[in-house]
Amino acid sequence: ALLCRGMQASKNKNTDKAEPFYRLSVPKQKTSSEIINEARNVLRTLRTRRPFTPTEDQRKLFGSGSTRAPQNRPPSVFSLHASSFDLAESRPVSGVRLSPLDHKPVLVTFAKDEDSSISLPKPPADAAEVRKVSSARARLFRRNSQGNFLSAKMVSSDQNEEKLDSEEAAMMSNLCRSNDNCLAEQRSYTPFNDENRQIICNERISRSEREDFLKGTAGKFLFQLRGESDQIKKAGRSSSWPRSTGWKRRVTGLEDETRMNESEEEEIFWHIKILPILHELEKVEDNIENLCLACTKLYQALNEGNMLGKRFKRRSVLLKTLYKLVDIDSDPLCLKLAKIILAMKVDGKNLLSVCKLAFKICRNEKNDYIIQNDRLLDCLLEVLRAEDLQKSNEALLYCMGAIKFMSGNAVLLNEMVNKGAVEMLLQLMKQINNIKENDTYFSNLGHLLVQLTATLRNLADLPPARRQLLCNGAVSELCVALEQRMNAKDVCTYIVRIFSKLSSYNDFCAALADCSRCYILFLALLNKHQKQQDLVIRIIFILGNLTARNNQAREQFFKEKGSVNTLISLFQTYRELDLNAQKWYHERGGEGKKRPKHPSEAEDVLIKLIRVLANLSIHPSVGAALAAAHRVVELLVTVLEYKSVDDSEELVISAATAINNLSYYKVKSSAVQDKKLHIAEILLKLLMSNNMDGVVEAVRVFGNLSQYHEICDFIIQKKIYKFMIALLDAKNQDVCFSACGVLLNLTVDKNKRALLMEEGGIGKLVDCLRDFGPADWQLAGLICKTLWNYSENITSAASYFGEDTDTLLVLLTSLLDEELALDYSLDRDLRDNNKLYWEREFKPVAEKLLDRIQSHHSLLPTVTITPF
Repeated sequence: ALLCRGMQASKNKNTDKAEPFYRLSVPKQKTSSEIINEARNVLRTLRTRRPFTPTEDQRKLFGSGSTRAPQNRPPSVFSLHASSFDLAESRPVSGVRLSPLDHKPVLVTFAKDEDSSISLPKPPADAAEVRKVSSARARLFRRNSQGNFLSAKMVSSDQNEEKLDSEEAAMMSNLCRSNDNCLAEQRSYTPFNDENRQIICNERISRSEREDFLKGTAGKFLFQLRGESDQIKKAGRSSSWPRSTGWKRRVTGLEDETRMNESEEEEIFWHIKILPILHELEKVEDNIENLCLACTKLYQALNEGNMLGKRFKRRSVLLKTLYKLVDIDSDPLCLKLAKIILAMKVDGKNLLSVCKLAFKICRNEKNDYIIQNDRLLDCLLEVLRAEDLQKSNEALLYCMGAIKFMSGNAVLLNEMVNKGAVEMLLQLMKQINNIKENDTYFSNLGHLLVQLTATLRNLADLPPARRQLLCNGAVSELCVALEQRMNAKDVCTYIVRIFSKLSSYNDFCAALADCSRCYILFLALLNKHQKQQDLVIRIIFILGNLTARNNQAREQFFKEKGSVNTLISLFQTYRELDLNAQKWYHERGGEGKKRPKHPSEAEDVLIKLIRVLANLSIHPSVGAALAAAHRVVELLVTVLEYKSVDDSEELVISAATAINNLSYYKVKSSAVQDKKLHIAEILLKLLMSNNMDGVVEAVRVFGNLSQYHEICDFIIQKKIYKFMIALLDAKNQDVCFSACGVLLNLTVDKNKRALLMEEGGIGKLVDCLRDFGPADWQLAGLICKTLWNYSENITSAASYFGEDTDTLLVLLTSLLDEELALDYSLDRDLRDNNKLYWEREFKPVAEKLLDRIQSHHSLLPTVTITPF
């Protein structure tokens, strides 16, 4: 049999390494391993750009493309004041949780009966004592009602320490002296009942105890809990210490002693370190810079004194001071305040308010620099880690929104990765995925999921984050979220954007391909959101990545119910949109104007869609089925009919590539075979264009179609063979390979072999063999096969090869010399690959061709050799 162009389906062993979007201007000799991996074979995959995602003009909780109704979602803009915080929630956590009372208070009407069991309160004996008690109680209640707030007249401790101590001593002395009276007054209202438990204050405090109080070593009133039904001891008891066993346990217990010591140290630290700073913060008339500096010192002091968190006893005083400062409209100051308030572990309404405060700060991109220099991110990540998802879902929403804004900054984005944010976010997503659709929190958590997936999308740009996403099972969790939130277009869009980025990398693409559920999900999304271009184009891009790398993915996607019909439906939809856009452009007189640099939205979808079809056709059974799918071939042909390569280069070349892949399969009812002449006619336009990539693709299609006699006749009739011979001068391996394939198929017909002599075809083939042979044994073998077919009926070498005979003899002799032809300076693997192709593709046919030429070069009798 005569040599026809070999067209066996490659199994696509491409490594799919990232390539630049330009070619080097300096020609480089290709090695055989590079030839193996290049897109030379008849069946080829397609590459395309990842869909472009524009940056939002403004930072918002929900992007401009969100489909969530404004009335059904939390606001991005809100007012925040000191009144937004709840002072009641600022109290320190108590070590004892008291049970609520079982009875309702009863208003008692005092009878005049002397036998009444309720004693009426009796006033002190003289008016002076009344004034003394009233004054002490007033000071006590005033101080307590202010939550130990700093007095407006307070001065710094180092200036008026003695004055402050003397005032406190006087006040405490009065309080202690009036203690008995207070207790007596309480007793008069309290009935003696065995079922009641009473908290009473120790009747007397000795002088030494009062001194300790003022020094801060005891620092507290002593209370005693009694449950006995005995009568209360009389106030005049001489002993200064109560005798009950309960008190002894409190004093001698090791834990309580430690607690008292810690309380003493905290009291001292409060007065020495914290109180002066709070006084600075109360000077609201001071400038912002000084307030920020004071907040920095406050945070450092609290951290030094181990006072961050909920157990700090004067926490309410501190927080009240900080809440007041929120009214000052300054982002740098609010940043400092938010950091401290978050570190104090607030909850409830205060947690929501401080998360809103952080959100408000991060919303302004100009604040990124000051956020970088602080540790607000640590506090926000701690909120995500520690807070209950259902109880604090709104606070977590604004917290996550602030982190999303931070992820828009490259420095903060890297910091997130280093602090383990990826794993933390995936854990949070897992918790959200565990909430089922019938749960009351399901809808609200969808708002949170928008922020979370938007942040993961930004993190996916970093190599360390990609590795963490892969190692922590991000694929499965994202697929679960995608399945649960199928109706939430914004959540689906962000997840698809994550997959769009990550599927461009081999390792992640392999992990996604192994998730068999993903194909069903992608098809469901395409059918549900067919008109949502931003979502559709990314899903198609992902499918293109999967089918470009994995033969199993091609088969699995094709076998999913309705997969091809979905692709056809999308093709029809976006072709109509593109036709309408093109019609509108022409009606507006756009012919003379410069075409847009980038394809339109509809055209971009078509490019990605055709890529999926071309990649699917690499699989033998899938490719054969698609070649017989008339609607698929018709849609591809229409693209070549109404689009020009000058206006839509990528779209036209992609369509030609897909047709080339399908034209490989000689199957019954092949739609390509049925339309082969029509396809050849419309390819002429592409063949005659000035776009070399388009020309090469058209030549490749002719290489497949020229196996049919009708197409060979068409090539002769339209003088296309002359164009193929001219392409041999292109000095481009791909162009020469494709053109030589068409010429090879033409030489199968004895009546068409003489055409090779026209336009200097023999000399150009010899030049290609000399220029590219040592670096491309596939091309060298193809040239030899063409010359072998051409010289089947040779009688004289000179009459067939003319003045190129001697050159060809020398060239073949040298290329068949293993030591001369093969470069042994290469590494072993590369040399073995080189030798493999030399032995398989070139040597057999070259030896026969050399023997034929030599036997006819001396005009010896003709030796008949059976042609290939």
